[in-house]
Amino acid sequence: MRIHVLGGGTPTPTRERFGSAFAVEIGDDVLMFDCGPAATHKLVKSGLWPTEVSHLFFTHHHFDHDVDFPCLLLCRWDQGAGREDPLKVYGPPPTRRFAESLIGANGAFAHDWKARVHSPLSQRVYVNRGGVLPRRPPTVEAIDIEPGFVLDDRSWSVRAGYARHVQPYLDSLAYRVETTSGSVVFTGDTEPCQEVADLAAGADLLLCMCWDHQATMDANGESRGQCGTTGAATMAQQAGVRRLALVHSGPVISRSDERARVLESVGGAFSGEILFPEELQAIEL
Repeated sequence: MRIHVLGGGTPTPTRERFGSAFAVEIGDDVLMFDCGPAATHKLVKSGLWPTEVSHLFFTHHHFDHDVDFPCLLLCRWDQGAGREDPLKVYGPPPTRRFAESLIGANGAFAHDWKARVHSPLSQRVYVNRGGVLPRRPPTVEAIDIEPGFVLDDRSWSVRAGYARHVQPYLDSLAYRVETTSGSVVFTGDTEPCQEVADLAAGADLLLCMCWDHQATMDANGESRGQCGTTGAATMAQQAGVRRLALVHSGPVISRSDERARVLESVGGAFSGEILFPEELQAIEL
């Protein structure tokens, strides 16, 4: 299993990080977790292709986690030339409604796919790519899920758990992926909580949000609903995970001159291996 950090940042764009997105290679399968800014392009830069993605799991629906969803849907449909299977999408509400509002018959991008379905030029490009007319509209299998949801496939399983972020305004989930190679947990956006610690118990790798220095967050009131350095470390230690990867990191702690201070703070509360991956970095499990 290989985890690609496509987006390791926050809603604040920097030259190195922006938004949240991850791709997981498990044999021939590619799963995505969140689909933040430029996730489709970053996927390709990581050596993967949109049509290879079979499943997408949303942690929640803030724009830095889902804004590239229409791009992934339409690019995958366009490049698939009618040979792609429908993308299977899971997440808390409003996942199903969100998908329909984008590519449904009256969705925000209906003007795009209808032109590509009917235009003679677009039909020619489609046939040249190996498609067979008539061209079908894009489809997606999107469902709303809750904590406790489990999806079992041939060589992997995904389980969803509760994450504490901005409820009741948006529901948030964390996910655990199990394979014969090991287990990995994506916290999404959450404050330290027992539910995520239970989901991550004994995992080989925990990718946990780490917004800023904990002291800064405690002082400015941003620690509710989010993990900082110490919050991520204590939750990882409580869960007994082997490795902790810090992601969803803000502009301050992402700076190279802050790296030593971040690692010192996290290392003071977590005894396992600490990773601070850059975007487009791959983590082997």
